Amino acid sequence: MQPVISVRDLSKEYVTYSRGETLWETVKSLVVRKKTIVHAVKGISFDIAQGEIIGLLGANGAGKSTTIKMLSGILFPTSGEIDVMGYVPFRDRKRYVSQIGAVFGQKSQLIWDIPPLDSFLLNKAIYRIPEGDYRTRLDRMVSVLGLEEVVRRPARVLSLGERMKCEFIMSMLHGPRVVFLDEPTIGVDLIAKESIHGFIHEMNRDGVTFILTTHDLEDIERLAHRVIIINHGEKVFEDELTVLRRYLGDKKTVRIITKGAMPPLETILSQGAALIETVGDKEVILEVDHALLPMGEFISRLATLDELQDISIKEMDIDKVIKAIYMES
Repeated sequence: MQPVISVRDLSKEYVTYSRGETLWETVKSLVVRKKTIVHAVKGISFDIAQGEIIGLLGANGAGKSTTIKMLSGILFPTSGEIDVMGYVPFRDRKRYVSQIGAVFGQKSQLIWDIPPLDSFLLNKAIYRIPEGDYRTRLDRMVSVLGLEEVVRRPARVLSLGERMKCEFIMSMLHGPRVVFLDEPTIGVDLIAKESIHGFIHEMNRDGVTFILTTHDLEDIERLAHRVIIINHGEKVFEDELTVLRRYLGDKKTVRIITKGAMPPLETILSQGAALIETVGDKEVILEVDHALLPMGEFISRLATLDELQDISIKEMDIDKVIKAIYMES
């Protein structure tokens, strides 16, 4: 199947000039400037299918924002090829922008002193959305996000969560096929975040493709079908979330709580099980590697502990895996 987004050997370089530190170097730079080339993105390639939700991850300065800007047509690449729905973003910008949407957590499209409903009408005019399509999409999205009364109040009196929900409506009223999300839930509360996650899943069922950049790994775990990690401008990982979790091995985190003081753990902490943290006199956190120690055998070992009160088993925290990838690349 033809991918909706195809990227080949994409690179972006910036030229900066050093002014120097001393007065003489500063004066000299007025005549002869020392040029420095910054390689923001270094020959990355990937494909995204229609209807996927992709998590694009990277540390600050890794190149993910530059990549998103090239995909959305804001920046042109130094070299390489981009094809999004048959468009070259920086070349076909006028036709291209009618097919995409964008939600930026730190930048608002709403007009501060008027209700979101009036801002929606402005977008209706800009994108020349037919009245029937506009009304159908607006009613559906307002209903899904529970904003029936909120959209009638001035944007300046809305909470952050309410404004972010309205930002999603602003970005999707024209029916985009691809939507770029940059920190879409930054600062919002848990209830608003859950509502936004549900909305993204609802739109995704209609075939909308989402590219998500965020430092909130809960967003990635709840939404992403696949993860692409960029570090120092290079792609260092691309696969499903389940594969990402197994990057450091098939491991699980086990929390143990006892009624009394924690007994010695020598019989448990053998090959395949390691102590990660001692929370208190009655609680410890362990890490179990399935490749070395089957969980059934580990549970049998736990049964030898006296006064065992509680045990919880969960997947390894994904932030540890991503941190390890950053450190290795």
